Parts: sequence; C-alpha cells; structure tokens
Amino acid sequence: MNISIKEAKNKLSEIIRRAEAGERVVVTRDGKPVADVVPHVPRKGGIDWEALEAFKKQHGITKFVEFIPDDFDDPLPEDFLITPEK
Repeated sequence: MNISIKEAKNKLSEIIRRAEAGERVVVTRDGKPVADVVPHVPRKGGIDWEALEAFKKQHGITKFVEFIPDDFDDPLPEDFLITPEK
C-alpha cells in the first residue's frame, strides 16, 4: 500500500493495523517513497557466541586483545588532556 504523508497523518491507526497484519506501507511525498512502515521483527538479543567462534576460526584469530594494562581505565592526566597535539 502507498499513502501520502498527508493521508498518513489522518490514518495512522489504519497504517499500524496493516503493519501488524504483515503488510508493508510505503509513505510518499510528492509521489516518491520516503519511508516504509513495516511489521516489527523482534531481535534475538545478546552475543552469538557460535558465530564469533566461527569468525575467529575463519580468520585465524586466537586473541582479540593481547594485553590490557592494570591502569587502562584510570583517568588521563590533566596535562595530557590540555596539551595540544604537535
């Protein structure tokens, strides 16, 4: 379904019902598509550990980080922050 922005303002509830039913609604301006209203697709959250392991194996990666110093997250010294780069 295509609908102009002007019409969409007045028919938002109908557009949402159509999207909930699985329909894609294209919103247009001057006859040209500017936005799609589509059904929501819940995303699986978290990290896909299997995909990560496959990626590492494919690229020969054994470690992402070699070393993290103990002071890694300490605040930076003030003189470092105000000294311009040369």
